[in-house]
Amino acid sequence: MSTPLNVLFLCTGNSARSILAEAILSRLGAPRFAAFSAGSRPKGAVHPDALALLRDFGLPTGGLRSKSWEEFAVPGAPKLDFVFTVCDNAAAEPCPIWPGQPVSAHWSAPDPSLSADPQAWQAVYRLLESRIMVFCALPLDVISADALQRKLHEIGA
Repeated sequence: MSTPLNVLFLCTGNSARSILAEAILSRLGAPRFAAFSAGSRPKGAVHPDALALLRDFGLPTGGLRSKSWEEFAVPGAPKLDFVFTVCDNAAAEPCPIWPGQPVSAHWSAPDPSLSADPQAWQAVYRLLESRIMVFCALPLDVISADALQRKLHEIGA
């Protein structure tokens, strides 16, 4: 495969879960996938605990920013191959029309910024990491569209 497949992770604020997913896929999926994240109502800043956790796991944080999903729905935006919502609020919102015809699925994850449990961030990281590892292992060049959609939903279940 000469060009990477573009994957967009969505949540409402684009400050925690979708940022973690973007960073994880950037590490685990390169060069096969290009990872992006966005939010329907971005907070404008990445949560400091998300950045700290990513650094703890040795993932780069440069270039990560909280941004609107509108950036991916304009002419000239990357053609999206996959769109995954990682929060229930974003999954329930009407999404913009994405360039291309991306395959989508909902991979619900709890918002670690709302938890008093100090382990919440690591738990969400591990959940997203395990889902992304399964996604990266899918035989995308030979799987049928129906089977792919089923697998993506299973990953999020």
